[in-house]
Amino acid sequence: MTASYLYLIPVSLLLGGVGLFAFFWCLRSSQYDDLQGAAERILYDEPEERDTSSIEKS
Repeated sequence: MTASYLYLIPVSLLLGGVGLFAFFWCLRSSQYDDLQGAAERILYDEPEERDTSSIEKS
């Protein structure tokens, strides 16, 4: 039972290091620069494009 803990500690440290690396990578690649933009963008409707394929040209 004690031997299983010897595997869990390095695995948890490795996963924590991967998470920390991913966080700093997100900071460097400007993932957190515009936090309000995405939150406000969902509130506005995009203009719908007209489907002109169904209109027959005479």
